[in-house]
Amino acid sequence: MSAKTTTIVLVRHGETAWNAEGRVQGQTDVPLNEVGRAQAEALVPVLGAERFDAIYSSDLVRVRETAEPTARVLGHDVALDAGLRERHYGMFETLTYVECGARFPAEFERFRAKELDFAFGSGESLKDFHARAMACLHSIAERHPGAGVLVFTHGGVLEMLLREATARGLRSARDFEIPNAAINRFEYAASAWKLRAWAERAHLEAALDDLRD
Repeated sequence: MSAKTTTIVLVRHGETAWNAEGRVQGQTDVPLNEVGRAQAEALVPVLGAERFDAIYSSDLVRVRETAEPTARVLGHDVALDAGLRERHYGMFETLTYVECGARFPAEFERFRAKELDFAFGSGESLKDFHARAMACLHSIAERHPGAGVLVFTHGGVLEMLLREATARGLRSARDFEIPNAAINRFEYAASAWKLRAWAERAHLEAALDDLRD
């Protein structure tokens, strides 16, 4: 008997003021700005016309606010899961990327080099973040065999999944965009992921790709 295929649609949260400033959010709880709220509403005509059996969201406010308009139209409750949070950037959080490089040059170079065990002093290493994000996504997929699932999350989690599905490895250059409020489509079966569509954004007037969170 063949494994049932689960269809999983993932959406990065809408824009925040910190996204617009190039400021590292990580797990700092920052709400959507006006643009982000409009992006959340712009998702409704697309996702609200599709069928989903469950909706999941990171428990951080910028993601919950992105999920709410679509969930309301679909009539689904949103299951909050801290496993869908962005990577914890430790000492870098609240700073712009320029400030990170100026204040912590050695640490910033380790970050840019994608050192697997570098954890920002009090944050989360790339290795641990990948393990946490993928364990959460595998768990969600296994819970809904053959179903359609909608997941609202962060840029870093999306990056981990794309790298997993395309066998890019964690240290290769990021040659793909992760825009705010873009739609990304995957399939999961027999413990394996397949990418079906990446960064759909026809519903958006504009969207930032501010690298990581």
